[in-house]
Amino acid sequence: MEAIDELISAAQTFYDDARANENGRSRSWEHCYRVFRDARTDPSPDCDYLSLHLAFYLASWGMYRGSSFLLQKDYKVLSPVVEEILKPEYDCLFGLACADLRNDDVCEQLENLCDYIANHFDPIRDQVAGRKVESPVSPVLITKILMGTLGCVPAYDRFFVDGIKTYKVTTQEYSPKSVLKLVDFYEAHNDRLEEARRGMRTEDLTYPQMKLLDMGFWQIGFERDAGDAK
Repeated sequence: MEAIDELISAAQTFYDDARANENGRSRSWEHCYRVFRDARTDPSPDCDYLSLHLAFYLASWGMYRGSSFLLQKDYKVLSPVVEEILKPEYDCLFGLACADLRNDDVCEQLENLCDYIANHFDPIRDQVAGRKVESPVSPVLITKILMGTLGCVPAYDRFFVDGIKTYKVTTQEYSPKSVLKLVDFYEAHNDRLEEARRGMRTEDLTYPQMKLLDMGFWQIGFERDAGDAK
């Protein structure tokens, strides 16, 4: 099967599963993304409420498992990140089209936000570990936050990486270069992907382009793993 065919089929499977399971964990992304969308136009956003939504979304997708430093902190540790994300300079990142990432100013804002998130968590992680942790803050955590709040890049977690590795669509490490290769892929198949994406909405929420890639390649990786386990 061609990459584009499997991607669309897998994304549809992910989306359909979310629709079939009213309280499934896939809905956590929808809840989080929606409240952050609404907060961007709210003159007095409730950052405490938003931090709770972000924390639960992250927990739903594995970021509070036993080895995570976040497990040792309450949800308020996310509040500075929430306040940063809501700044107007990041409006350009919310639900962006893949082609927007060819804009140098947009890429700069994305890198600035990634750096802020990493710099915020770095000393917190050290404090939890009781030592200086030499490795960088996990790009999985950073990209999950970006996907949940802005929908601007996929979450580079285990199954997503396995999915892109299957078809060698892009590099397995999160980086501007890796994201731009995803942009190339989306643009090469824009008509088919946009046709599929038009059917992926719930109530007042339309899935952004990067969410389509995120859930499609994640589902491919998940199904490969399930098949290998049999």
